[in-house]
Amino acid sequence: MPTDADDRVYYVISDLHVGGEEQLGEVEALPELLDFLERLERTDENTELIVNGDAFGLWEITSVEGTAKFDHLTDTYPRLFEQLRATGDNVTITLLPGNHDHELAAYDEYVERFAAYNVNLVQEESLTRRVGDRVVYFEHGHQQDPNNRIEDWGNPNASPLGYYYNTLVTSRAGQLSDRGRYNWLKDVQAVTPTERMPVWLLSKYFYREMNPLLRYALVPFLLLFNVSAVLAVLAGLSVADIWSTPVELGTAFLGQFGAAGTALWFLLAVNVAIAGLLLLVGIPLYFLRRDVRKTIDRFGVFETTLTVDAEVPYEKAARERFAADEETAIYCYGHTHRPALSEVEGGVLVNSGTWLKRLHRRDGAIGVLPPVFYPSYQLCAVRIAAEADGVAVEFEEIRKPSPSPEELTLTERLLTVGRKPDPDLPERAEIPNERPATQPEPAE
Repeated sequence: MPTDADDRVYYVISDLHVGGEEQLGEVEALPELLDFLERLERTDENTELIVNGDAFGLWEITSVEGTAKFDHLTDTYPRLFEQLRATGDNVTITLLPGNHDHELAAYDEYVERFAAYNVNLVQEESLTRRVGDRVVYFEHGHQQDPNNRIEDWGNPNASPLGYYYNTLVTSRAGQLSDRGRYNWLKDVQAVTPTERMPVWLLSKYFYREMNPLLRYALVPFLLLFNVSAVLAVLAGLSVADIWSTPVELGTAFLGQFGAAGTALWFLLAVNVAIAGLLLLVGIPLYFLRRDVRKTIDRFGVFETTLTVDAEVPYEKAARERFAADEETAIYCYGHTHRPALSEVEGGVLVNSGTWLKRLHRRDGAIGVLPPVFYPSYQLCAVRIAAEADGVAVEFEEIRKPSPSPEELTLTERLLTVGRKPDPDLPERAEIPNERPATQPEPAE
């Protein structure tokens, strides 16, 4: 049941993902998080901070087991825990487990240990709070995700598919990240949905790990591949003596530019030869690829429309929640790392985003170059407060400079000129104290 109505202001953050093996232990947004907590330490508002799941990356800590992970966290991030204690002296801090820190619900000892730092650990799947005349429902959101749903809540041995992915893949990536160029593998946690992982790895290999000489040798071919494929068809028509006009006109045109035209003609000829060979091989491979792709899509291994459009299950869950309880007007969750606010039948659906880096996919505009994953930060806190006529929900931005100048190669920056992501946080929403009456169905 929700707590009694009061004049509290609620701040909601989620998906901090503090902790992990080796390079995953680096929390890039820690300075901003400490500043935010210090601000709440000084606030005069009657405030409760709700950390809505995945505050800690316990799945990614495999060197210790059980509640020993708490000691690992306090030893690694002493400033964070001291600031939690200081902030908790002034405002209420409530921590709800997510999937990455589900172990917090499995051991009662965690409740006492967090209480020592003025953090109230709620070992349930969800909680509610009354704001004015309405009720806010909070859950992390992983229970709507089949790959991370935990059926036996509170069981320390509960192991959904996502558990194995993070303990075997993500944690290992943290251990190996500093072996690569520019230490990029630690960003594995920011790749969402996880079905996007194969494409992200291909992209980072091409733009980061590939030998620069080989990459720059391949770039002209890849950029001209679409053109070369067309020229290969035209060359075939000319050789077959079906239609030679385009080839003759092209040769004559390039001949006007002397040595430069000859060099370009040679480059195009090489590309046409390779493209022609690929086209011949590609015809039978096309049908094989299409059949394999359909099979992969059914199993959801790679990125598909279904996996990317992750909000649909939450919209359904919110509608069911609003229908079951007319007082509930806000369904607040995290998990997908995408700050969002939308109206659904009966109330408002709110995603509190993430404090991890976000990677925005930008597909190549030309050629067959791998997509670029453009990094940015979209740190935020959701503020929920009662007003005279209802409840206001708004996002407060926490600014952090974009890491793109240091993390993107020159090629990636050139390919994303004019295509940089500029994601805006959702606009403020106001929910009236009473749900609008449902319009009766017209008589037949």
